Formats: sequence, C-alpha cells, structure tokens
Amino acid sequence: MHRPLFTAALAVAAVLLTGCASGDDWSEGPHPRPSAVGELSAGFLGPDTSPAPESTVTPSPGSWSRVHPSDGIRVVLLTAGHDRPTKTLVTAVQEWAQDEDVDLRTVTATDAGDLVPAITRAMDMHPDLVVSAGNDLIDPLAAVTPNHLAQQFLVVGAELAEPTQNVTAVDWSGASFRGEGLGMSSTYDASSFTAARCAAAVRAGTAAVLARHTGIVLWLEDF
Repeated sequence: MHRPLFTAALAVAAVLLTGCASGDDWSEGPHPRPSAVGELSAGFLGPDTSPAPESTVTPSPGSWSRVHPSDGIRVVLLTAGHDRPTKTLVTAVQEWAQDEDVDLRTVTATDAGDLVPAITRAMDMHPDLVVSAGNDLIDPLAAVTPNHLAQQFLVVGAELAEPTQNVTAVDWSGASFRGEGLGMSSTYDASSFTAARCAAAVRAGTAAVLARHTGIVLWLEDF
C-alpha cells in the first residue's frame, strides 16, 4: 500500500475505534473541571440553599433549565439491562449529550458478573461524570463509590441507600429502587419512566452536579 493511502487508512480506523465526538484521549491532562453555564432558579433548592448530604430536595419544575455544562465536559453513560425504563433513560442521556454538545462515551455491563468491572472501566476513562442507568447497577455502585470519592456519579431513576458526597440521584414516584432487600419510598412503576420525566431527570441531575450540589437525592414531581 502506498504511504499516503496507508496513512489515510490509519486515520479512518482511529476515528472508528474511538467512537466519540471529539476523538480526544481522556487520559491526557490536566483537564479543566467542568462548571455550570447559567444558574439554578431559586425554586431548585427551596429555602435550604445548602442541603445536607443524603437529604432529599424537591426542585420546582424547570428550575434547572437555565443550567448547561461548560465546553469540553466528558461524560460516561454506564448502563445495564434491556428493560424499557433503562432504555428510556439511556435515550434521555444520549439526547441531552447531543443537545449540549457533550463528549459522551458508553460502558455497558454485559451480565451480572460484569457489573463491577463495568464501573471500573467507566472510572478508568477519567470522565468528569459517570451517569448510571439501570437498577442492576445500584448494589455494585453502593460498594464501589465510597472508595472513589474523587469521581462524580449521577444515578437516574434510582438511588443509593447511603450515598457519599460524590453520588447524586434523581427519583420520582415509581422510581426509587435502593438495592436488593431494601424498601422503596414508592412502589416501582415501569410506566412512570416516560420520555419527558427521564429527560427532566437527566437535566436536573446534571445541573445539580455542575452547580456543586452533590450527594443529595432530587425528587421530581408534576411530570
């Protein structure tokens, strides 16, 4: 093969292998910490502007809509399961990333034995945020996240029973799975995972993380 053609072929192969928007090597640093572009409305936190860790906050609808991620944010979508709620959450994350020009990569757990390894693979990519979708990941996340406090996690459609400061969750009535054998604050309802509610959960959750309100549970109502 002629050298120009060989070089071009290598370039095309590299693009296909990366599978991400920017093609950047995330392991290269330092990378500026992402920040919020815009501000949360007053109704997001209510009267308590500094919620305690593990507390539940009920933001008013749309109070997160003015917050967007700064340029260059790197997000890993960590997912497990093929049920309709999980698929709806995955679509919501993908659409948010496209709308906000986020550099998004996906790690999918292949089976029960791959749940913890999948979390490790996600962290090894050095993202600014790991967004988790799928109830099967909750127990593994509860075991892993306390040992990696520098990594921010966002759990959508479920929550950890005892989250550390690096784990933020978004729930609503019908979606509050906390792990096997643990009670839920509402009865699980797969039909509650509508496209609109999942989209709101992703935007509210990422807005909270970007605004540095982490380690809390956001409870969405009126969707």
